[in-house]
Order: sequence, then C-alpha cells, then structure tokens
Amino acid sequence: MKFGTPLKPNAVRILLLGSGELGKEVAIEAQRLGCEVIACDRYENAPAMQVAHRSYTFNMREGKNIRKVVEKEKPDFIVPEIEAIATDELVELEKEGWRVIPTARATRLTMDRQGIRQLAAEKLKLPTSPYRFAGSLEELKAGAAAVGFPCFIKPTMSSSGHGQSMAKKPQDLAKAWKFAMEAGRGKTGKVIVEGKINFDYEITLLTVRHAAGISFCAPVGHRQVDGDYVESWQPQPMTKKALRQSQNIAKKIVGNLCGAKGRGIFGVELFVKGDKVWFSELSPRPHDTGMVTMVSQTMSEMELHVRAILNLPIPEIPCRPGASAAILANIKTKKPAYTGVDKALQKSGTWVRIFGKPFSPGHRRMAVALAIGKDIKEARKKAKDAAKKVRVVDA
Repeated sequence: MKFGTPLKPNAVRILLLGSGELGKEVAIEAQRLGCEVIACDRYENAPAMQVAHRSYTFNMREGKNIRKVVEKEKPDFIVPEIEAIATDELVELEKEGWRVIPTARATRLTMDRQGIRQLAAEKLKLPTSPYRFAGSLEELKAGAAAVGFPCFIKPTMSSSGHGQSMAKKPQDLAKAWKFAMEAGRGKTGKVIVEGKINFDYEITLLTVRHAAGISFCAPVGHRQVDGDYVESWQPQPMTKKALRQSQNIAKKIVGNLCGAKGRGIFGVELFVKGDKVWFSELSPRPHDTGMVTMVSQTMSEMELHVRAILNLPIPEIPCRPGASAAILANIKTKKPAYTGVDKALQKSGTWVRIFGKPFSPGHRRMAVALAIGKDIKEARKKAKDAAKKVRVVDA
C-alpha cells in the first residue's frame, strides 16, 4: 500500500461516521500515518471533528446523507464509529465497491442486538444468557416470565447503558419498556430481555482481525453502573482455560463477521465464572473500556484499529498493569470547563484525557483518567483517585 499526503490527490482518505472520543483517537492515529480524515456526526464540533481535516454534521440514520458525503469525498475507507447509523445504506455502498470497516454485514449485525445475539447463540451455538426479544409490553412480559427475574431490558439498538434497566419483578416492566423506547439511541421498537447470569467478573477481549489473521489483546476487566462503563483495567487475571475459551468464542464470531476481507478491532464482551465463559455483546470498533490501552499497551486499541484497516503488520502486543476511570459531567452545560486537572496529574504514571465534547445534557462521559502501576490494584487506585479530583463545571 502506498501512503500519500493529506489534502493532496494521492491521500489515503478515511471517513469516520461518528466522531466521539474513540473516533478522535482513531483520527489522530490515522493522521500519524499521513491519512486524510473526514469526520461526521449528528452535532457540530464533536471530538473527532476538532482534529479532522474536514467535517460534516447530519443525521446518520438517514442513508441518503451518508451516500451524499461518500460520493463527494470518495474515501478509501468508511469507518463507522457509532451505533445509530443507516447500516442498510452501508450494505448497498459496499456492494457498489466502497470499503466499509470491518464489513458492512458486521456493522449491520453488531449495531442491532437482535442480529448479533441470533448469530452468536443460534447459528454459532456460543454460550449466552437466556434471552427473548419483544416488540411490545405484552411480549416483554412474556419474555421476562420465560427468562426469569431479575432480568435486564435493553433496546436492540443502543450503547453505553442508554435505555437499559433491570426489572426485579413484573411490576417493573412497564417502566422498563417506556425507558427503553425513550432513551435508546436507535428507534427499532424492540428490546432484548436477558436473564441474569451468576458471573465472577466481565471482560472485554479486544480482538484484531488483520492481514495476517486474528490477534488478541490481554483481557480488559471493567465495572459498569447502569450499563455504562465507569472503570476498566488490564490485564484482568483469569484462568488459562477461561482465557482459551474467551479467545475461541471471540475468534469464532469475529471470523464469521469478517470473512476473508474484513479488517479492524472488535470489543468482545464476555461474562466469566471460574473456567466458564458466556458471550454477551460485541462492538465492531474500539471499545470504551479499551481506553485503558492508551497507557497499558505499546499500541492502543485505536492504533491497532488503524493498522488493521491499512493492512499494516501487527506484531506482539505487550501489556503492563494499567487502569482507566471515567470522568462524568452531572450538570447540563453548553460551556463545559474542567477543574482539578493539576491535582489529578501530581502522581507519576497518571494521565487525563479531556475529550472536548461541546456540551453535556446532564449526564455524560467527558474525560478519562488513566494510570499505570506496579500491579492492577495500584493502577486502579491511582486512576480512580485522579478521576475524583477532576470536576466538570459550567463556565
């Protein structure tokens, strides 16, 4: 592959569909290799737009908007970075010869919980939690009765906990249905209801499909609150058997989604109890829990994604103990500002990454604290301590 120069006719062009904090890091890594980056999102001045060569603001659930930008910019690679997107249009564009990362099929299936769960459980026969799909409150009641209480109700198209809730008893279902319909990022009119699994911990296994095959990062442990990640760490200790099972599950599903030509990184989420492993979800792009890799690995998940897209070598991926802790805004503001950054950075081996999001609707991840340590315990403490010192305020 020949690498050109940005803003010249020979540039390698990457079109980001979604320009959040992960997209921003992808843009930076692509630019380090001389790529020209065009960033798109539903609101202006999204994080990746602030570092891209050009940007567009439009509703990405409408395929005609995506097509218009693709035909104008003529990118070498179309890289989806969010869930709420017109995936059917990506399928059509791929048929016409445009390159969608990792593949249009992978993007369509993984951005719909129904599609990916049916592939994993029904076609590939991977172990999962018990589940049902529901398109009405009555169907939800029947599904919850089938999987048992407590159960989790999630919109079939959403992420980061948006629209997700837990029902402890039948009386909780009406509220859960209403919340899923109103707060989900994509409006499919359907939910998945999942039975609870008794697990010890959950991991994200970052799995890279590249020119030479499939590679795995060390497992990332994480903690969630209401379906949204609040901290992660790497490497998560686990038995050799559980790690092998995790890698086998990830290899099967990533291999199926990518086929021969698919390229990129996947965040494969798994539940683990002892030596037993269950598949949970999968993202066909860098994962929010994987932000820890910006300090724990020699190549971050975003660099690995870009290398895979560009068919570049991915050698061994060394890892050291590291952790991340999310920094949230719990205020509504159109002028976010940050205090305490100086205090957060006093200890060696500690970093803060401010995403540059231009507003907060009342509860939003705005930055992350990162840390390394002699072991996971020390790294987690440093990251959490640093995160606590940073406050998001209205300027």
